[in-house]
Parts: sequence; C-alpha cells; structure tokens
Amino acid sequence: AVVSTQSTGITDKLRKEINKVVNKYIDQGIAELVPGVLFIDEVHMLDLECFTYLHQALESTISPIVIFATNRGHCTIKGSDDIVSPHGMPLDLLDRIMIIRTSPYALEEMIQILKIRAQTEGIAIDEDSLQCLGDIGVKTTLRYAVQLLTPSYLLSKVNGRDAIHKEDVEEIRDLFHDAKTSARVLTTDKDKYLH
Repeated sequence: AVVSTQSTGITDKLRKEINKVVNKYIDQGIAELVPGVLFIDEVHMLDLECFTYLHQALESTISPIVIFATNRGHCTIKGSDDIVSPHGMPLDLLDRIMIIRTSPYALEEMIQILKIRAQTEGIAIDEDSLQCLGDIGVKTTLRYAVQLLTPSYLLSKVNGRDAIHKEDVEEIRDLFHDAKTSARVLTTDKDKYLH
C-alpha cells in the first residue's frame, strides 16, 4: 500500500483566501451570510488546543453563534498541567463570551417538565406521582426524576395498573440510586467494595 505523506488539511493561507472571496461576495450582494449555531456541551472536556482553535475561529466575521455549556466550577483545563480556570475554559476566551446565569428549576417547573415528558412518552401518571417525582427532582436532579418515569410505568403495568401511582415511584426510587446517593454509599461503605 502506498501511503501519502501530503497533508490534506486546510491551510491558513487557503482559509484566508476563501474568507476573502466569501467576504467579497457578501459586500457585492451576491451572497448573504446566515450564521449557524454551534452548540458545544461539556465544554470543560475540550483541551487547550481546541480552545486555541475556537478562539481563533470566533474572531472571523463568518463564525457561527457558539453556545458553550458546562456544569463545572473551577477545574483544570485539559491539555495543561496545572491551569485551573472557571468552567475549565481559558480566561482569555471567557473574557470574550457572555455567561448566562442559570438557576435550578422550581418544584412547579419540574412537575411541568415531567408531565410533558410523560405525555411525550405515552406514560399515564397521576398527580400524586408527578408531585412525588417533582419532590425527588428537587432533592436530587431533574435527570434522575425523568429516569424514574419508565421503570415506574413498567412497575405499574406489572401491578396491573394503567397509570403510575405514587407507590410505584417510591418503590423504583428505592431500587435505583441517584448519583449523589450512590457516591455517598460508596464512601460510607468503601470497605465492602473492591478497590
């Protein structure tokens, strides 16, 4: 097999030439720039090299709207030995972005989200069960509460019911731990697990 050693990546020179042509077409009215949206979840998982590339790309007049999402506070930037930064992102990039403040869902919002999810999945559920799942979501996470829907529904079917009842939710909650409870059990009972 013949292996080519020639690079097939786009060079900076070629990228600049393409951008020049695109900008010329936009200025002449031949083309219209319709920016896209790039959503990057778990942005703290990117390394320093990725952030460098993104930083450079965001400087372009034809860059997309970029939305970063993370749930991290201060953490080490991947690809560095010891650079700790808010959200695991370089400070010079953080200076150039708008940070949207988020707050936890209120109980009523969680119940509404769970109700919509149950309807979407075709799961019948009574109001007491929604309230119970909402309470669980407030104490743990919305993701965990949503994850309890399907097994609770299956249990209700096994018990001969067409809709989830509160007892189903409580039994399933006792069977499946949320992440924090699981971590707490591992810490308190660490001598019972393999290392």
